[in-house]
Amino acid sequence: MTTVDVANKLVELCRQGKIDEAQETLFADNVQSIEASEMMGPKVVTGLDALKEKSIAFQSGVEAFHSATISEPIVAGNSFAITWAMDATFKDRGRMTIEEVCVYQVADGKITLEQFFY
Repeated sequence: MTTVDVANKLVELCRQGKIDEAQETLFADNVQSIEASEMMGPKVVTGLDALKEKSIAFQSGVEAFHSATISEPIVAGNSFAITWAMDATFKDRGRMTIEEVCVYQVADGKITLEQFFY
């Protein structure tokens, strides 16, 4: 898959709420995930299993998702970016709207790095 293919597929799956499928099919085994802060989980995790654990922990902290908006990807070389706005009620923080820029790097048809800015 090209970077454009990976970017479009990630957006499609995330818009459908298929985060687990996106991780399983689009992310490299050695993926690194970097958060802007520990508000959303560990600041840095490495490896697909650790990424999945982080995702499960995040989802378990959400009481209700109210809406989400994901932009079309902007692709340059082996990188792409999307914006993601989410309105959710968190179990320990109440209802919040979070807007972030998500940047990804792709190698050999798989996402090897994701980094979030919010």
